[in-house]
Amino acid sequence: MLHPQQTAPRRRIALYSHDTQGLGHVRRNISIASALVEANPATDVLLLTGAPEAAALPLPANTEIITLPTLHKDVTGSYRPKILGLPLAELLHVRGQVVAAALDTFAPDLFVVDKAVRGVHGELDQALQALRGTSTTVVLGLRDVLDSPAATVPEWEATGATAAIQDYYDEVWVYGDPQVFDAAAAYDWPWAVRRKLVYTGYLADHRPDYLPPRSHPSGAADGLLVPTEPYVLCLVGGGQDGASLAETFARSDLPPGHRGVLVTGPYMSQEQRRHLEEIVRTRPGLTVHGFTPRTHELIAGAAAAVTMGGYNSVCELLAARCAALVVPRTVPRMEQAVRAEALTRLGWVDTLSPAELHPARIAAWLGQAVTRSRRRLGRIDLDGLLHLCRRTDALLTPYLVEADHHAAV
Repeated sequence: MLHPQQTAPRRRIALYSHDTQGLGHVRRNISIASALVEANPATDVLLLTGAPEAAALPLPANTEIITLPTLHKDVTGSYRPKILGLPLAELLHVRGQVVAAALDTFAPDLFVVDKAVRGVHGELDQALQALRGTSTTVVLGLRDVLDSPAATVPEWEATGATAAIQDYYDEVWVYGDPQVFDAAAAYDWPWAVRRKLVYTGYLADHRPDYLPPRSHPSGAADGLLVPTEPYVLCLVGGGQDGASLAETFARSDLPPGHRGVLVTGPYMSQEQRRHLEEIVRTRPGLTVHGFTPRTHELIAGAAAAVTMGGYNSVCELLAARCAALVVPRTVPRMEQAVRAEALTRLGWVDTLSPAELHPARIAAWLGQAVTRSRRRLGRIDLDGLLHLCRRTDALLTPYLVEADHHAAV
């Protein structure tokens, strides 16, 4: 029992995301940070990210952010420095040094690495080696689908992911439901990985209240106004590869009595935005937003949504039980297509191949979606944030008995 003048020690949690394309990884980590702080306000969180735009996103209480020198990933999946004129190896060394120094000083109780087992080209090796033998619990957090099995299996072998998990990680959290996609089976993970595996469920329900908006990455104020009349929605993720879907939606006939709302994301090129603006001038029922951290508000009020298949957007749509048509990205990864196919089998979303994208197809789906009742064929665990918080408590307070532990595979 604590003396009346004593206080319980604060928990320190560090979250890393390499972030070379879009805001998906850091947005997922912000959701995790929000849930952890709300579940236990005596929690300090340090976000380490490769996306400087993340500094403009709303952050939960007790949370600081450190941005790493930026990388660019091209359509082939190759990396290069985005801004600094350094050789790639030197930039990765700088990033690795920053992460290692931050963790050494912050001394987290829990360190969660998002997706990249060793960071980009091993940039986390120094930090992971330094954490061995310390009191820090190290966890790898993986989205439900990494890529197609044909691509993921050789990639894991080439990057030494299994050996790194065996040497450095205490647990592996998969932010999904094996009834939707069983990552361990699909990727043929060995026992060294499976014995540390915990399926948390999707990070969808039980999201803490979203924080008031700040300015978006370009510095302009967020002027989002959610329509009061019925509307349908289109989301294209960060927007760097969403121009085709955005233009198709903009040219599609809207259901009678409905407006259209399109969010292009912060990374769509100026040329593509100008082209969309020309289309919008001829479509008075369509409103376009460049970026907003409040997509959850738009999703909550939408009669139906057309979207790319990124993890965060899909989770927000699942949480809102919003009728959704997923037009997945297929380059450089098949991740979105695999996820969309799995969720379509269970009746939670519909899927349209990018090769079949056409205004008439979008219009036909929207016209049906706003009038039909949705019958979902299977149950999905959407309580990932709740399970994740309980698992964190169990790891950082070993004497607690966790009643809702998802057994390791």
